[in-house]
Amino acid sequence: MTTEKIAEQIRFAYWVPNVSGGLVTSDIEQRTSWDFEYNRKLAQTAENNGFDYALSQVRYTASYGAEFQHESTSFSLALLGATERLKVIAAVHPGLWHPAVLAKFGATADHLSNGRFAINVVSGWFAGEFKALGEPWLEHDERYRRSGEFLEVIRKIWTEDEVNYGGDFYRIRDFTLKPKPLNTPERPNPELFQGGNSSAARRNGGYYADWYFSNGKDFDGVIEQLTDVRGHARERNREVNFGLNGFIIARDTEKEARETLREIIAKANKPAVEGFREAVQQAGAATGDRKGMWADSTFEDLVQYNDGFRTQLIGTPEQVAERIVAYRKLGVDLILGGFLHFQEEIEYFGARVLPLVRELEAAEQPVAVS
Repeated sequence: MTTEKIAEQIRFAYWVPNVSGGLVTSDIEQRTSWDFEYNRKLAQTAENNGFDYALSQVRYTASYGAEFQHESTSFSLALLGATERLKVIAAVHPGLWHPAVLAKFGATADHLSNGRFAINVVSGWFAGEFKALGEPWLEHDERYRRSGEFLEVIRKIWTEDEVNYGGDFYRIRDFTLKPKPLNTPERPNPELFQGGNSSAARRNGGYYADWYFSNGKDFDGVIEQLTDVRGHARERNREVNFGLNGFIIARDTEKEARETLREIIAKANKPAVEGFREAVQQAGAATGDRKGMWADSTFEDLVQYNDGFRTQLIGTPEQVAERIVAYRKLGVDLILGGFLHFQEEIEYFGARVLPLVRELEAAEQPVAVS
């Protein structure tokens, strides 16, 4: 089964470790760092090893193993300045940003980076951050309604003059942004990503975003979400790309890869994982159909806090490449990868996994008949 649109080549992004604690909540050694010098070199390594995007995380307070956090938009701008081709996606929270202010920042960032800035709209899972900052914490579907308006407003400001908008959350009156971002026919605005798993998130992705980001999923989970998101897009006569989170453990042998996974889970920081589970599973439970993020995540799933183990990109380079290409054949356009030891594993991925992916993709292309 496919969901119609199949990319000629799947693209790759990586999670920027701008938050301490790495990408797993575990006491296993993680040869990674949240500081800028490490991340500057990592971004350069990633763009030289076949990665198209980097995603800067957003947290504002210490929580669940993440004691220190660099702010996502400023960190993304610094990474853009350190690279030449890599597109950097900054995660942002509606409710903590006004869309017109972010549009102004984004237009400047786009000019400074020659058109490589993007945002990921995160509707919010951590009520404690909003409450600590004195901001209202909305009910689940209301957060996504606000995010839908946020996406609509920022696209209008980036692409239109004399913008007027009267919504429930945002009101814009005769506003024109100058200069606009470096818009082109191929990329008419800086790319807009919508994260989530819930029905409300899927609707936003289909109606308003350029990309929909899913938590980790197996094949059946991907088919369900792709069908839903692209169905919503068709209602609006649009297309949306699909990105999938996955924690990548590629090793010379399958035994070594599986042992690494076992050790990560065995050394999980149980109080931090349980605290995270209590904080986030209300997000899924708060939805009427229980399709929210983390609604059915197990303890083991949450050791990688975006369900990255579920995607099962674990094994030899051949096994990982074959599974990536299988996801592409379902309609996945991009894999958002997390790693245990970012620097060396991104190099390994670029040298050992990516060439196999491209070979498999090329073998599946129809042969031209002269």
